[in-house]
Amino acid sequence: MLRLVLNVVWLVLSGFWLFLAYTAAGIVACLLIVTIPFGIASFRIGLYALWPFGRDVVRVPTAGAASTIGNVLWIVLFGWWLVIGHIGTALALAVTIVGLPLAWANLKLIPVSLLPLGSRIVDSDTSLPGRSVLR
Repeated sequence: MLRLVLNVVWLVLSGFWLFLAYTAAGIVACLLIVTIPFGIASFRIGLYALWPFGRDVVRVPTAGAASTIGNVLWIVLFGWWLVIGHIGTALALAVTIVGLPLAWANLKLIPVSLLPLGSRIVDSDTSLPGRSVLR
């Protein structure tokens, strides 16, 4: 029940706008044809930013060099814009006491918005320590 309440408050205060930013980045990436994998990653992270509570980001240890090169290109083309959006939204949320947990959650989205390739978004229940999330 708490996840639902947090997600609804998140959606109203910042999730919808972050989702729109990720969707815009994904559309631009898909228009450039070569960067379609970036567009898919952007749409995936946009859905995570829309409804984040109850899900976690897990790094894929076998991602490889292509993922690293892709992440560098992502940072240059899209990542820093999205990080600015996360920081701005976190600052706006931190103005109120009620918004402090949401601001912190927004700041926790920054690593995945900078390095989206080589990571997966999974349910919190499946990403517990001791469980094999990625096969």
